[in-house]
Amino acid sequence: MTNSNANNAAVSRSAEESAALVRRILEPKSIAIIGMSARPGSPGQNAIQNFESKGYSAELHLVGRQAGEIDGRPVLGSIDDLPEGIDLAIFMIPSAGIPDAIAACIRRKVGGGVVFASGFAETGGEGELAEQRITEMVQESGFGLVGPNCLGLFNFLNGLTVFLFRAPPFELIKPEKGKGLAVVGQSGGLVNQLRSILTERGLPVAYNTTTGNEAGLDLCDFLHFFIQDEAVGTIAAYTEQIQRPAAFLEAVAAARAAGKTIVVMHPGRSAKGKEAFQSHTGSLAGDYDTMRTVAEAAGVLMVDTLEEWADVTEMLARYPNPSSKGAGLVTFSGALCGIAHDLAEDMGIEYPEPHPETLKKINDRLPDFVNAKNPVDMTTQPAFETELLGYGVRALLDDDKLGSVAISIPFALLGDKYMDGLIPLIDGNDKLLAASPMNDGRPLADDLSQRMRDANIVLHYSTERMLRAIARVTQYAKKLEQTGTRAAAKEITDLPDMNSGAQAEWRGKEILSAMGISVPKGGLAISADEAVLRANDIGYPVVMKAQSKDLAHKTEAGGVIVGIADEDELRTAYDKLLANIDAYSPGLKLDGVLVEAMSGGGTELVIGAKRDPHWGPVLLVGLGGIWVEALGDVKLLPAWASEDWIKEELLSLKTAKLLTGFRGKPPADIDAVTRTAALIGRLMMTRPDITEIDINPLIVHAEGDGVTALDALIVTEDA
Repeated sequence: MTNSNANNAAVSRSAEESAALVRRILEPKSIAIIGMSARPGSPGQNAIQNFESKGYSAELHLVGRQAGEIDGRPVLGSIDDLPEGIDLAIFMIPSAGIPDAIAACIRRKVGGGVVFASGFAETGGEGELAEQRITEMVQESGFGLVGPNCLGLFNFLNGLTVFLFRAPPFELIKPEKGKGLAVVGQSGGLVNQLRSILTERGLPVAYNTTTGNEAGLDLCDFLHFFIQDEAVGTIAAYTEQIQRPAAFLEAVAAARAAGKTIVVMHPGRSAKGKEAFQSHTGSLAGDYDTMRTVAEAAGVLMVDTLEEWADVTEMLARYPNPSSKGAGLVTFSGALCGIAHDLAEDMGIEYPEPHPETLKKINDRLPDFVNAKNPVDMTTQPAFETELLGYGVRALLDDDKLGSVAISIPFALLGDKYMDGLIPLIDGNDKLLAASPMNDGRPLADDLSQRMRDANIVLHYSTERMLRAIARVTQYAKKLEQTGTRAAAKEITDLPDMNSGAQAEWRGKEILSAMGISVPKGGLAISADEAVLRANDIGYPVVMKAQSKDLAHKTEAGGVIVGIADEDELRTAYDKLLANIDAYSPGLKLDGVLVEAMSGGGTELVIGAKRDPHWGPVLLVGLGGIWVEALGDVKLLPAWASEDWIKEELLSLKTAKLLTGFRGKPPADIDAVTRTAALIGRLMMTRPDITEIDINPLIVHAEGDGVTALDALIVTEDA
């Protein structure tokens, strides 16, 4: 397990500077091996043999404990004896000697180096202090350090192999055969595993790079190099902490502009990985959730599992321009059609109804009892007329209502014949086409697998994995479309002044009201008599709430009394409320008591926003009231999300049926909710002093009747 060095967050490098540092390491003309030994099988000997076996040619310099010769090669006794300006140093020494060795390389103006040794920040204590020292040195000097605690680098374009052990055989890839993939990550084990999987699937991996603890170069530096490299198309990354969010988002934007996709595996989505904050919004929008929301909105495809990491990377490498439209599925099994529909809701995959002429084409070639629909059950007829598979697949590929096509049939017996009828019909196809032989664990013949992959068919041995990957890629394409509907960040003017820190509810509601968001009729009272005047103006029944920015949990403190029917009840309730607060928090000074009209009926939602110091603001919408923490049925969006995007997310809640007319209740005013959420997002974009907003509950009334904010918390930066 790696441990990212937070000191690196202070680094500021341009994309060109990052790419240049990485290029010097991945394309070195001169290399120094630090820690050379004559012992066969030693790391230094492995390094030399890796260069020789892969045919990498560079000026080689060896540094050992003492000067001399090893196998006829001269060995220097000190790093200080190296010539100036060597491109790459490979440190084959224990962790204790690394800081001094790096310092010596900096003196000799070495471009960068790779540190395999562990025992640094991941161990805490002295190791963490040593890593901090290294980070400070490389930041000041511009030394391009990879690691520590990494497994090295592979450049499969030129044969560069920087590895602690003897590297397995591999063939160089040829850029003229198409774009290659780049794999980069903090975990050497996972990065090497993914590279192996992708290579086994017939994909050209151009680079396999591990970054370890990232005391020097980090993910962003490698991304900028890969984005500028014409040999790279798709980038797969594993990271445990994105140290420089602004640089990462800059790289993502550059990747999108270059037509390249970044697929990221990032652990931390479990409850233990989330930090709890002051409000509902904060606790539901932890660091990981915020990072993921912003990254996906920028154009990153985030995955949840190692299987997805491999599967969607392959799909995007083969089909770099996925469609947001639903999938077509061709099978020979009616049972699988039913199962596919069952899986659809969990996976988020859709099977649109094809055009009538598409279905007619298929029906005309099948038995009379068949009435094709999507998913398409072609019965067993293709077993006798193998060309029918290609005919059905081509019909779906030609239908503009579908963005991808999946095939799930038993290929084992008639696979080659099916391919004979299919491959000629899919020449030039640019829609995602995937197939599963329905024999998980039993591989196809090598020549059949190769035929399918040569035809650019994504081959999966699990139908469920295939459909899940198609769903993720389709959702990614849809997200890219949504990110093109950015709401304007127009400043909201004439708002009441705000103090630093948390604002009391009454002040928060004044701000909401000034923005055009409906709040209950009412006002602040500082005496029982004034409370009576407020209630008479409002009309009974009323609710009373104790008001102080230091009273975060009014209900638990007994600071909320509802259903007050007349003046006598109000005076009694006023005295009781003050007594409750005094008992809960002796000496707490109240701003007063908020007297408000009781709200009409509706569904309780929550709208909130949070500003992350590194990732910026995100918007939260979902089921509110007491259910917000119990169910956590919420969606996160970038603060600039359009009303259409917000509405789409609202209607994708698990409890969305509560908003669309449930058990005789009228549909809710969803448009009013989306307008309110968009206003909150706009406020966060234009008021950087606001760190958090929490409206819970927001009552949404029947369609046409709007919304009412029953509670409001706004937090600004402390002075």
